[in-house]
Amino acid sequence: MNLETQIMAQLKEAMKAKNTVALEALRAVKSELLLAKTSGANGELSEDQEIALLQKLVKQRKEAAEQFEANERKELAEKELAQAEVIQQFLPAQLSDEELTAAITEIVAEVGATSPKDMGKVMGAASSKLAGKAEGKLISAKVKDILASL
Repeated sequence: MNLETQIMAQLKEAMKAKNTVALEALRAVKSELLLAKTSGANGELSEDQEIALLQKLVKQRKEAAEQFEANERKELAEKELAQAEVIQQFLPAQLSDEELTAAITEIVAEVGATSPKDMGKVMGAASSKLAGKAEGKLISAKVKDILASL
């Protein structure tokens, strides 16, 4: 089942359950999917493009929640985080800390990195290999830690 079909099924369930948080999040995803499809050449999105779109929406929600928290608007921050959780259920399972460390250590060995100067090479390989499985911030921090310990 493709992403759009999953979103529509969840949208119907959220409507029946009168779950406003899920409805808002799912409508936002549906809107972004339609926008991305119409701006594309063939009207179809690859799985990688769908994952990138979902990650972007989750990141937007988390950043908005941070802003609301900074301005002492807890109720709005909670709403944004709840929407992010709804969207995250469509993303592939995220790697645990140990799995991420193992994957990046393997990439460092593949690339032949020997110092923090090789950060760009490692990040390029890690970003493409781990796309959708971990956030970019986490990948970057883990790469820095591993390269610093070499």
